[in-house]
Amino acid sequence: MNRLTIKDIAAHFNVSISTVSKALNDSYEISKSTKLKIQEYAKEHNYKPNFNALSLKKRQTKTIGVIIPNMLNYFFAQVFKGVEKEANKSGYKVITCISNESFDKEVETIEMLSNGSIDGFLLSIAEQTEEQNNFVHLTKTLEQGLPIVMFDRVAKDVDCDKVITNDFEGAINAVDHLAKTGCKHIAFISTQSHLKSGKERELGYLEGLKKRNMEINPNLVIHIFEEDYKQYERILLPYFEENHIDSVITTDESSAIAAMKIAQRKGHTVPDDFSVISFSNGIIARHSSPKLTTVSQHGEIMGETAAKMLIDKIENKNTSEASVTKVIQTDLVERNSTRI
Repeated sequence: MNRLTIKDIAAHFNVSISTVSKALNDSYEISKSTKLKIQEYAKEHNYKPNFNALSLKKRQTKTIGVIIPNMLNYFFAQVFKGVEKEANKSGYKVITCISNESFDKEVETIEMLSNGSIDGFLLSIAEQTEEQNNFVHLTKTLEQGLPIVMFDRVAKDVDCDKVITNDFEGAINAVDHLAKTGCKHIAFISTQSHLKSGKERELGYLEGLKKRNMEINPNLVIHIFEEDYKQYERILLPYFEENHIDSVITTDESSAIAAMKIAQRKGHTVPDDFSVISFSNGIIARHSSPKLTTVSQHGEIMGETAAKMLIDKIENKNTSEASVTKVIQTDLVERNSTRI
């Protein structure tokens, strides 16, 4: 469904484009009843003025909007790097906005940029959006003719192109690596159990244990809901006191560092008798002591892939009507927190 235009509204009421324009701008030249009818119709049909289209022959701004959940996550910084690289190569500008994990902020940002400022969106949905399972603002945007490509955090039921990471397989490979190096009591620490990616990683961990015929101990599956990473050590300590743990797989680097510190305080030596693997191949992993083995999600490749898909959609290079989901495979980056 194409975006509603002034011409469409004029045809519906059998009036001139000039009349519609004046009514939408609340001009005194148009009667109150006519103004009200036109304004209500425009609102009901989600009309948004396209300020740029008037001056662009192809109705293109050569600009894409990128909405990321937060600015402190190294992974999203890498994704953005890939987006910029691909956008520059294709002659596109990028407007970047941050939802701060807020549903309302995500909706507000999409409404703000849908007025003709951009040709399409790259989006990783906010935590609140995923938790509320409310994607009406996204389906409306697609119905108005603006393409969306989602990356990393995606809404399964929204019909658009997507780029995701194989989190499930990444966790299986992490378990496999630890088992091969002699670990027998592998814990899983998740700070993302409310997100689909966190659930996929946990399922991969459980599947990895099954494949290795290792015991699944519910006490070794640890969910952290505290947002303050400084509290992670306090939360994890009782698990280490009450259970035999010789290795951990974590969904983020901060909880990996916390687990490693506790293990070292309890007399373990990393990696001689305690191993750590973290998802996300960020700055912390490369500067911790010892350096962390990680599951790399290849954020830059994800950003490049998503940007190319969106630009192809904008320029009609992708003529397929069916939505496509591309999967970025993970890699295990071996460092000093696991045995060889």
